[in-house]
Parts: sequence; structure tokens; C-alpha cells
Amino acid sequence: MLRKKLNITPAWLFRSDEGELLDPVLFALLADLRESGKLTHAAQAAGISYRHAWNLLNRAEGFFGMALVDMRKGHGTGLSPLGETLLWSEQRVKARLGPQIDSMASELNHQLQQLVAGAHPVLRLHATHGYAVALLPGFAGELDLRYCQPEEALSALERGDCDLASFHLPTSPRLAAQVMEAYRPALARQRLRVIRFVTRRQGLILRRGERERITGLTDLTRPGERFINRDVHSGTRLLFRLLLAEAGIAEAQIQGAEQEEFTHTAVAAYVASGMADVGFGLEAAAAQFGLDFLGLASEHYLLVCPEERLRRHNIQELLAFMSSAPFRTRLEALTGYAPDRCGEVQTFEALLAEDGADEGDA
Repeated sequence: MLRKKLNITPAWLFRSDEGELLDPVLFALLADLRESGKLTHAAQAAGISYRHAWNLLNRAEGFFGMALVDMRKGHGTGLSPLGETLLWSEQRVKARLGPQIDSMASELNHQLQQLVAGAHPVLRLHATHGYAVALLPGFAGELDLRYCQPEEALSALERGDCDLASFHLPTSPRLAAQVMEAYRPALARQRLRVIRFVTRRQGLILRRGERERITGLTDLTRPGERFINRDVHSGTRLLFRLLLAEAGIAEAQIQGAEQEEFTHTAVAAYVASGMADVGFGLEAAAAQFGLDFLGLASEHYLLVCPEERLRRHNIQELLAFMSSAPFRTRLEALTGYAPDRCGEVQTFEALLAEDGADEGDA
């Protein structure tokens, strides 16, 4: 049995017309320089000598024709506008391509596992990208996790291409009813059961210091506010449209609403890089980049499974893993997430009724 899993990491390659190459460790050097302001510290963090770091920065300046750092006596070393642009470009590429690369790695590991150990049951999960679902491959069995949009995941479940799919549903019964209606055709064709997992907070991801200036959705319509949206097929985009409708706002009123990113992390990186003032996404993504956050909705992130497959041994193993104390502890460490009776199986009707009762009690 294959005991080690392969990971795929994207890397930038800078090559001049003359064939000159720059060492990709440059990005690690720039990242620590931005945080520490000290070249000695940055070189150590990047695993290279101070001399190598100095030479690399000089080579990069000659390569691009501009300095990547700004060294001022008594003020340490900071990044130049070019250095900032390069570093944030790398961060945005990783955030944007991360789910696709992780899916490719999962597919490759599954193929290698089948070759080494022979054909054996593999639990297949098609899910929307998120911070909690990324922890599930830690369970004892083999999980083939592929990232895709909600409709794609439900379609794959119906075709038998996966055993489980993710689905996120607002905890607000009013919003949940509208989400259920949007996905009703895909849900109605299958006899599904809900596996409780986590709740997570969605809202406005803001540049540092913007929390007092932007206090709600209405502020997004002000001239000059730059917004970055999620892609049109995502469940998060649907939630955003529903919240706008409740506030009486059309997406067309928001500058940049047509600009899309494909992950929560990419939205946060876009804002952190200064290319937008605000985006919509997960609190966990805002925390990852040290950004401000204004919560607007809470939602259940669920797994759904055809009723007849729930008795399978590997699914029962996953449910036990999800309900274990160590796994709940890991979930509690995620900003904006909370365990939501992990591993408990329900119907959609029971979940919606429970949320309705909770709202009535409140």
C-alpha cells in the first residue's frame, strides 16, 4: 500500500530571451522581507545564505530593470512596488489554481494507490473548495477529493461518479428556502441524506482599516468602491445575490461585480494585494491574509449521500472520523468555522425544520 501521498505545488519560472533563469526561491525571500524587513532574517527563512540572497536581489534587479526592494538606512528593507506586485501575483496564482491542483493531486494519488495496492474501495467526494473539507483526507481510509461547483458535484453524484457531494445551505430559513429552490431539480432526482459537518461565516472581506468605512452592502454601491466577486456558478455567488436582493441592490450597481475569482482564498488575496477594496467570501479567508471581515450570513456546509450508500463501510468510517474529538478540535481552530454535529445523518426536511424552530425561539 502506498504510504506517502504526492503533493503538487505550482512554481514560477522567469526566463529571459537570452535563457537566463531566476531562482524561484526569490518569492520566499520577498515574502519574509515584507514581514520582517530584514534581509538576514529573510535569507535564513528561505534557506539560503545572506550572500546568495543579496546576489539574487541584484540579479533580479538586472533581470527586470527595476529594484525589487527598497533599502533605507535605519528603516530596514521593504519591498518596492515591483516587489509587491510580483509577490501578490504569486499569492493570487496559488489561491486561484489551488483547488484544481489539489484535485489533480488527489486523482494521481488514487491512480498510484490502485496500481500499488490493487483495485480496492475508494471513497470519492466531489466538493466545493473550503478550509474544513480540506481536512477530511486525514481519515484512515482513502479519500479521493475533487473540487467543483455545487451543480457539478450533485450531477456527479447522480451519475455515480462520486459517493458524496458537498452542499452549503444558509442557517436562515428564509435564505435556505431560496437556495433549495435554486437546486431543487438536481436534489429532487435523488433520494439523498444530509451528513452534518460544519457551520461557517460568510460576509464582506475588507482591506485593513476599512471596517468603519464599509458597514454594509449599501456601501458597495458608492462610486469608486472596487469589488471582487466569486464566480457566477458558485454557491457563494448565489448567497451574495440573495443578500443583495433582500437589501434591494442589483449587482450592476456595484463597481467590479463582473470581476470574478474562483476561490475564497483568491478573493482575499485580490483584496490583500490592493486590487480591490472589498470582496465577498469566508471569514477564514479574510483571517488568512490579516484582513477585516463583516459577517453577513452563516451557513451549514454539509455532505450529501444517496440513502442506499450510507451503510458502506468506508462511509461509516468517515462518519466516525468526523465525529471524533480530535477532528472536532481541528475544526474549532479554523476561524469562522464551528463543528455542526459532525457525522450526524438527517434529511433536508429535518434540518430545515430544526433551523426554523431555532429562529422562532430566537
